[in-house]
Order: sequence, then C-alpha cells, then structure tokens
Amino acid sequence: MLVSRRSQMFPVSCALVLLAALAHAAPADEGSERMRALLADIARRAPEENVYTGDAQVKALRAQVEDPRAAAVPALHWRRLRALAVHELRVGETAAAVRHLEEATGLVPKLGRAVPQADVDAAQLELAVAYLRWGEDRNCVARHTSESCIVPIGPSGVHTDQEGSRRGIAVLQEILARQPDHLVARWLLNIASMTVGEYPDGVPEAWRIPAAAFAGGEPSGRFSDVAAASGVQTRDLGGGVAVEDYDGDGVLDLVVSSTNPQSPLRYFAGRGDGKFRERSDAAGFAGLLGGGNVVQADYDGDGDVDLLVLRGAWLGRSGRHPKSLLRNDGKGTFTDVTFASGLGEVHYPSQTAAFADYDGDGDLDLYVGNEGEENFRFPSQLFRNDGDGTFTDVAAQAGVAGGLLVKGVAWLDHDGDGRPDLYVSNYNEPNRLYRNRGDGTFAEVGAAAGVTLPIASHAVVTGDFDGDGRTDLFVGATTPLHRPQAHGTKVDPLSPLTAYVAGTLRLPTSAEAETARLYRNLGDGRFEDATRAFGLDRVLLTGGIGVGDVNADGFLDLYVGTAWNGYEGLLPNVLYVNRGGKRFADVTASAGLGHLQKDGGIVIADLDADGDEDVFVNTGGMFGGDAFGDVLFANPGGGGNWLDLKLVGRGANRSAIGARIRVTVLEDGKPREIHRVVGAGTSFGANPLRQRIGLGTARRAETVEVTWPGSGRTQTVRHLDVGRLAVAREDGDRPSE
Repeated sequence: MLVSRRSQMFPVSCALVLLAALAHAAPADEGSERMRALLADIARRAPEENVYTGDAQVKALRAQVEDPRAAAVPALHWRRLRALAVHELRVGETAAAVRHLEEATGLVPKLGRAVPQADVDAAQLELAVAYLRWGEDRNCVARHTSESCIVPIGPSGVHTDQEGSRRGIAVLQEILARQPDHLVARWLLNIASMTVGEYPDGVPEAWRIPAAAFAGGEPSGRFSDVAAASGVQTRDLGGGVAVEDYDGDGVLDLVVSSTNPQSPLRYFAGRGDGKFRERSDAAGFAGLLGGGNVVQADYDGDGDVDLLVLRGAWLGRSGRHPKSLLRNDGKGTFTDVTFASGLGEVHYPSQTAAFADYDGDGDLDLYVGNEGEENFRFPSQLFRNDGDGTFTDVAAQAGVAGGLLVKGVAWLDHDGDGRPDLYVSNYNEPNRLYRNRGDGTFAEVGAAAGVTLPIASHAVVTGDFDGDGRTDLFVGATTPLHRPQAHGTKVDPLSPLTAYVAGTLRLPTSAEAETARLYRNLGDGRFEDATRAFGLDRVLLTGGIGVGDVNADGFLDLYVGTAWNGYEGLLPNVLYVNRGGKRFADVTASAGLGHLQKDGGIVIADLDADGDEDVFVNTGGMFGGDAFGDVLFANPGGGGNWLDLKLVGRGANRSAIGARIRVTVLEDGKPREIHRVVGAGTSFGANPLRQRIGLGTARRAETVEVTWPGSGRTQTVRHLDVGRLAVAREDGDRPSE
C-alpha cells in the first residue's frame, strides 16, 4: 500500500525508479510471495495467451467450423476443418482432430480447383500424422514400456492397440502411391510399420528403408529406461534439468522444469541406490510454475548450490515472464530471491544462461541470453555480482547486450589468456564470440574466430573433444525460419525434415537444412570447423545436447536430442561415442538410445552411483498435447576406470567454475593427459559441477593438476586411486575423501 500511494504522488518516471529500488531491496520472503503471485497470474492467463499450451485458437476455430454459412462453401469449410484439426492436435484433442480431418477428406471430391493439389496432399499427410499420434496416445503414453518410442522398436514397444498405426499406414501408402519420392511419408511409413511389428517385411520394397538406417552404427552396451522404476518418470512438456547434490548428503539430486506455465518445478532427491523421492513442496517449490531451463551455481559463495530458472522462451513479447533465482539453505530447501538480488527488475523471454567470474573478483557473474523480435529487441543481460547477494546489469557497458533471439550461451577461455570469454548462439542470425579484454569490456570476434554458424543455431556444448587441452565448441542446429522466397515461390514447410531423411538414407535432395558444427580450438584465438572430419556432418534438427563420458575412456561423448515442433517429426536421438579424440561413432541403435520423442534438457551423470554415467532426458514438446514421460537411461557399465573431483574455491568462486583440470595417467604403459574445465558443459541441461573424469584402463591418476580461476594458481596432487570422490580445496594441500 505504501508503494502505490507514494507512486501516485510522483511523476511516472520517478515512480518507476522508486519501484525498481524497492524491488531490489525487497526482503526474500516478500519477494517469494511476489514471484508466486506473478507466476500464478501467468498461469491464469495461459489458456488465452499462450500459443503453445492455450486453447483460445481452438475455441475460435470451433466457432467458425460450427457456423452453418461456412458449410455451404466446401473449400472454406475444408480449410477451417483442417486448421481446427491442427490446433486440436496441439492441445491434445487427438480424437477430435482425427474426426475433423476425416470430415475434411470427405469434402475433397467437392473442392474441384478451389484448393491447390499441394494443399490437399498436405492435408492428407496431416491425417496420417493424426492417426499415428492417436496410436501413440493409446500405446506409448497409456501403455508405456522401457522400449516405447525407441528405434528400432523392439517387441515390447510394439503397440497393443494398433488401430491408429494401421489407419496411418493406409494413408501413408496412398500418399506414396502418388508421390513415391515423398521422403517424409516414406520415413513415417517405416516407423509406423515397426509399431505394428511388420517392419521390414510388411513394408513394400519400393518404400522400405534398409534396416541399416535404423540398426547400423558401431556396437555398444545397451542402456535401459528405468525412469518409472527410479521414480522420475514425470509426464509433462519439455523443459530443463539440473543435477547436483543440493541437500548435502553426497548423493546427486534432480531438479526438473516444464515449459507449461501451469506446471510446478520439481525436486527429486537421490537415495543413493538409483531411486529418487519427490520432495518438491518440501524444497519450497510450491507455486514456482513453468520454466524452460534450469542452471545451477553457488552464486553467493556459502557452499550450497543455488538455482536459476528461466522462462518465456519462444513466446516473443508474450514471454516476458520473470526468471527465478533460488537460494539454497544447504538442506535442499530454496527461497526465491529474484527481486532482492536485482534480477527481477525487468522480465525478458529466455531459456539460456551461464555463470562465470568474468571480472576475476572471486564471485560468480551471470549472463542471460534473451529472445527478442524484430520490433521488440530485448537485450541480453550481463549481471555483475556485487558480492553482497545482489547483481547489477552491465551488459551495455560491457558490449555484450546484442543478439535478437539467443538460444544458447557458454563461457570458455578460447584464447588461453586465463579469462572467460563468451559464446552466444543466435537463432536466425550469426553467432557471436565475445573476447574478454580484462577491463570489464568485450570485443566481438566471432567472424575472425570462424564460429558464426549455424544460422538456425540452438544449444551449445563446450569441452575438450580432441584431447589437446583446449576447449572446443559443439553448436546444435534446429529448424530454420522460413524466409520469403522470390517470384512468389512457396517454401516447403517439410524441407528440413526431408533433408534429415535424405541425409539419413544418403539420398540426393534439393531440400536444405543445416548441420550442427564442431569447432576445434586451434589455440591462437581461431577455431577449425571439424564437423566433417569427426563424422558429425549430418542433419539432426537438434534440441537438447548432453555431454559426458559414457564409457569412461577419458574422451567426451555426445548425446544429441532432436526437436521438431510438429508431430510429424519422429526423429530418434543420437549417441555419438568419441573414438580417441579423432572421430565420433554413432552407437545409437546398439545402445538403445534412439528415443523418438522431443526433448528439452539432457544431463549425463552417474545417477545410480554404480560407477558409470547415465543419461536423463527431460522429454516432451512445447504444445499442450505433446507431453511425454521423462526418461532415465541406465548405463550397462563395462567401461573404464574413473575419478570424481569436486573443487572448492576460496579466492576463486566457491563453485570453482572455470577451474582447469589436467590429469596424467599411464594407460597400457603410455603416458596420457586428460583435460576438463569445471562448468555445466551445456547451455540446455546442467551436469553436476563435480567432475567425473574417465581414466580408461589406468589404475590411478598419476597427477591431478588444478589451475584456479582468477588467480591462476596451480595445485598438483600425485597418485589418486580410481573409483573415488576427491575434494580439492583451493587453500588445501591434498584432496580429501
């Protein structure tokens, strides 16, 4: 009341300054209630305003379809039925969508030349996809098994209720009879035939995809989905995930978010035996709704890992939702301190952020990549940590506020000068690399460094992929925006999918889509595009990306998630195992990791404490009807030896983010170095900050050398045994258990 009365007495500009100042100084408990009220209001308005989860368009289209005047004009009624069905699918009204598309199909003989044949063909594919989605709902969702939606689909993944798939197969065969070169229809036909147990023999030879396309690649131990048994199979839309020991019991926990603005943040406490128990309310998450991504760090240096939740991604000006900074009390209980910390003064849509000590003062700063539109250029934000629990946005002064639609950010010391530089992945414009000058400002050097692609850029992963001690970049590529074409030519909305299938089948095509990029750090400020050399030059349409060492050989592997907003995008995720820092091998089929559903954040960590790294995927799309259960793929084991290293900064930031680790081992009698940098590793899905270091066949680490950020001080410890967690403190001499 005091604020509103006083603000009426001041000019508007003075009132805004006062409100901002009061928000910056708001007590944590008052700020928590303010945040919950804001999020509750967003959830209340979502049905009308959110284009992904709301039903306002469905209601409007239903009214149009029910208008008897439209039914008198077949072409108009056909278009409205089709539009309604598409939106019904998006909100999860699958049976209604099927019914309306069937009605639209019955009108086709009456259309004559009023509707182009290309539109009729597109509607027929929509009907096939609706049937397939109907089958998924009745089987993969309602009768989920550990093999559901994993390509190639095994016996327990075959649908029990086959009506949806069989109807879809019939329509896809009709499409291919007229258009034998329709690669998307061909792909879907083969996937659908797997769901009824009739692949490959049940697929006509002319349209059959060779088994090698699904089951090829190199051998690997087979992972198994244990999410249900572990207690983490939450069914929701995609979002973020962050893994850490939040409650200080030595066991890794999971925090999972959803882009659904009506869904709560969830906390799963690890029990140490591969099982988890949900304690979201006890963690203080009640009322903390929505979240496109979650990142973690000890921002206040008290020894407990805190959380940042990002919201509003892909919603443009409608996504001006607040982010949440959640302070951990050390027992896995969190308080929302967004407004008290200074992070809540303005709200921009975002799904990506990263912590680092860019100014070398010993505390963690924060970069948030925001998403604008042509007429709403929301700047990104660089929050300097003021050392007292508050932040100040200095992006404009530092020269890093640019970018239109930021989808990934990562800190890395790209030029080896000891200062963290900033990589920003921009959707539909060149990516940027900001070199840290060391005086609080940055110089943009992306073009000179050779790292501006892909244009349809997405999540970013950092790591030493070739084993030379320098940090490399892997940048995902997603679905491109459709630009207007010259001379009235029409853009094929399925072109990227067609390019994906053509690339998978190694067929020529005029369809275009970008590949992800692997940039190898040359050590002189420049990068080499090593995508083709490492076997990654394949269209994947990436979503989240996981980085880790699944076979503990000391070389970082990649689990690449796929994401295509439409339901026709049934594309399997891919596991690439690093072969000696020289190339990546696709082991997806033998590993059992070709999951078809869309995904958000991905983490790779030892979640069952059995000595090997597992894969957790926050699964689901953004449309309300595209929810799916999260998956946890348990590693079958059989890999190399390993060492866990947790670093605790003193002069450096407490999380030791940015610390460089060099491990030397004797493997088969030969010396070898393994390099890591402390950080989450990826801009979409946060691995634990303690580092799992695979040692291959080595029986011990001969030396472990830590170079601390800021001071550049180096500590060296000799002879650490494998299979243990060692804690190294900046002011200590030897790691402790």
